[in-house]
Amino acid sequence: MPGSDRAARQGGHGWLDANSHVVIVGGGFSGALMAINLFRFGGPRTTLVERAPERLGRGIAYGAAHPGQLLNVRAAAMSAFPDDPDHFARWCRDRAGAAPADFVARETYGAYLRETLAAVRDAAGDRLTILSGEVHAIDRLAGTMRITLAGGDTLAADAVVLTLGNLPPHAPPGIDPAALPAGVYIDDPWAQESAAGLSSRDQVVLVGSGLTAIDIALRLDAVGFEGPILALSRRGLAPRRHVDGTPPAPGWTETPDMPLSALVGRLRADAATLGWRAAVDTLRPVTQRWWARADAVMRGRFLRHCRPFWDVHRHRLAPAVAERIDAMVADGRLRFAAGKIATVAPHPQGALIRWRPRGDDDACDTIARRIVNCTGPQGDVLRTTEPLLRQLVAGGMVRPDALRLGIDVDDGSRVIDRDGQAQPDLYCVGPMTRGSFWEIVAVPDIRRQCADLSRRLSNSHWIGEGL
Repeated sequence: MPGSDRAARQGGHGWLDANSHVVIVGGGFSGALMAINLFRFGGPRTTLVERAPERLGRGIAYGAAHPGQLLNVRAAAMSAFPDDPDHFARWCRDRAGAAPADFVARETYGAYLRETLAAVRDAAGDRLTILSGEVHAIDRLAGTMRITLAGGDTLAADAVVLTLGNLPPHAPPGIDPAALPAGVYIDDPWAQESAAGLSSRDQVVLVGSGLTAIDIALRLDAVGFEGPILALSRRGLAPRRHVDGTPPAPGWTETPDMPLSALVGRLRADAATLGWRAAVDTLRPVTQRWWARADAVMRGRFLRHCRPFWDVHRHRLAPAVAERIDAMVADGRLRFAAGKIATVAPHPQGALIRWRPRGDDDACDTIARRIVNCTGPQGDVLRTTEPLLRQLVAGGMVRPDALRLGIDVDDGSRVIDRDGQAQPDLYCVGPMTRGSFWEIVAVPDIRRQCADLSRRLSNSHWIGEGL
């Protein structure tokens, strides 16, 4: 349709009528929630495109989970809908026999998401189409968004929502994957089996010590790997555990108008009286607002100096998971170490890693049969090999945020183009917007973002019938 018609139908407010068409690129957690909420709010006709059908509605976090991997949050806080906080708890009670306080399996949560999406697809009829395919290009043609799939087919849309999830990690400094023998280095721990071909005489080095490293250590343990595992990161920090019976701490109601140093001081003071878990939780209600007020310099300082500590206190382990990790450490099968990799070279037994322990001038040598990149997802769109993102960046429709954490968006999730203009027909939600919102990787934050954007696109202040 001509651009003027589209603008008239949006009414200058960014919403679309029932005759409009929205294409969602990516059918993982964020994409599924966008499709579900657009239907719930009586929004426009929707097409959801996902290139990996086995991960539809679940994404990597809930689609590639081992049966023994648990959610890091209790069931009571994992509803897909901010306006129905008990939705998942009721589902767990009826389907899985779990209580709201339980940490259920990630596979169970994936089943919940798929079932919820399937219910909407059945109720929506031709209002929701789900396509299996990969989007290779998005162009703006005569005011209409044209989406080109890998096979050459095209879709026309009035608006596009990018729900791309996380990008695979980059190779850590000191590691040249091409210089190592085949099978030694695993760059994407979710795409390859980390335990394949290993014996109890082999050693595995996990580069990183956060949640990804925890997941891979548990997976190695689950498949019977008995060799030593070294989790190596700059600070050697591992995620902390949830504590049962800890009462929720009251959150801040006013956004702190203070520099980073003062904010850290306030958190330390709260931690001394409330405990560090409660101290971090008190900031949660205002984290996004504080991040929005902070300039690029303050945000950069936070990432350099505070992010590792924030991550391990903010993203915690279920008690049962923490007990398994503690047991592996006590048995000498898992070790966390702080240090920096200097070089990695081929070795007859795999790879020779030379690394310098934190605070020590002398280097250590470790022989690893396998190295697994557990540094976590990256978001630098200037370094990605994803065809769609490369095309969008080259065409000026997407630019990186100032800190290279993801795609630059405004406070309404509209993608900002190369010239600094927010586009009314291109949106992005989920982890790739962390540069603008920071706290946007957990279920409570993403579900709110998806619901808010769906409501705006639908010009809806209520939830329609049907779910």
